[in-house]
Amino acid sequence: MGKSKVYFIKNITPENIIKIYDTIGKKLEGKVAVKLHSGEKGNQNYLRPEFVQDIVKYVNGTVVECNTAYEGARNTTEKHRKLIEEHEWTKYFPFDLLDAEGPDMVLDIPNGKVLKKNYVGKNLAKYNSLLVISHFKGHAMGGYGGALKQLSIGCASSAGKTLIHTAGVTDNQYELFNNLPEQDKFLEAMADAASSVVEYFKGNAVYINVMKNISIDCDCDGNASAPCMKDIGILASLDPVAVDQACLDLIYNSSDPGKEPLINRIESLHGVHTVEASAELGFGTREYELIEID
Repeated sequence: MGKSKVYFIKNITPENIIKIYDTIGKKLEGKVAVKLHSGEKGNQNYLRPEFVQDIVKYVNGTVVECNTAYEGARNTTEKHRKLIEEHEWTKYFPFDLLDAEGPDMVLDIPNGKVLKKNYVGKNLAKYNSLLVISHFKGHAMGGYGGALKQLSIGCASSAGKTLIHTAGVTDNQYELFNNLPEQDKFLEAMADAASSVVEYFKGNAVYINVMKNISIDCDCDGNASAPCMKDIGILASLDPVAVDQACLDLIYNSSDPGKEPLINRIESLHGVHTVEASAELGFGTREYELIEID
């Protein structure tokens, strides 16, 4: 596998998300799922619906999300739908809670490092293409969150999230915290799950990472830390591994002193191993060409 192209634009605007999507040159066809994070109740850093409404409408997409596997405002369909409305997602465009009701769709992972199957919201079957728009930031369990997290934990149902977090031990969310594995196994399970979603869409996918409001905490944290770094820009690629690696490199190479707590968060949880494991699985590469556009 040669180098992947990753496009980069410094100025973060709704218009530039469309511009970077067009620059990639991949027109998503058919029914398009736009995977975004709905934002935990109380979180201040997630990408707002008004910020992404132009690109969602541009691709004629439906915003998709799944329930969580931990206590909060998004771990049941009833609570999550209420929060989706509070956060005004439904004000701007169609919203599909993929695992609103079961049964889950099962994706096989024959060559998985840890998992041999992945449970995703069954409504994913309605879509022909996938646009993943990720808010790049830290994460309390994965070290960082970007395209690979959106593909894995993001597309997984509550049961699927539990299976990933426990590295295949259980899919019962009430047993999740009693079965947390050695860290690298969890990260490899994330890579496995991401690979199954990439395989499912067979190249009909585009990945956009937005590096703004960069906190050490994820959008799933209702009491997330304030951003620790200045905004960096928008990155986009057809390769989810390359786009995450490029974001990590921009963090490490930044002159912003606020990067230190984020780097500590990433390294303390060996976050880069998700990228390493994904590259080993072969659905992307860490080698990339960064192409800056105005």
